[in-house]
Amino acid sequence: MNQQEDIRFRLLRMLQENPNLSQRDLAEALGVSLGKANYCLQSLLEKGLIKIQNFKSSKRKLAYAYLLTPAGLAEKTSLAARFLSRKMDEYERLKAEIESLQNEIQETARSKSNLPENL
Repeated sequence: MNQQEDIRFRLLRMLQENPNLSQRDLAEALGVSLGKANYCLQSLLEKGLIKIQNFKSSKRKLAYAYLLTPAGLAEKTSLAARFLSRKMDEYERLKAEIESLQNEIQETARSKSNLPENL
């Protein structure tokens, strides 16, 4: 579930920053297949989190803008809070692991320096 939430959050964030991104650009930026990007966009559309504006006069025949709705902005904010909380927890776990490894390395170095040379 967290991975899906993260993708949805990142997708809403990218669309807010640049509503003219193509599905191919979104898929590449998210690291997912074009089909998955399309599926995610359709899901956001069905939930009323985005609306799609078609530019028929565009040089590209199928140019769209994906615009966040007020519900989409609220969802992005909620997802951002949960995303931040998960990342802060992850950061704290990594920080503790790094400290543990640093202590282990220091202990190993101290132990080596106390060993007789002929072992």
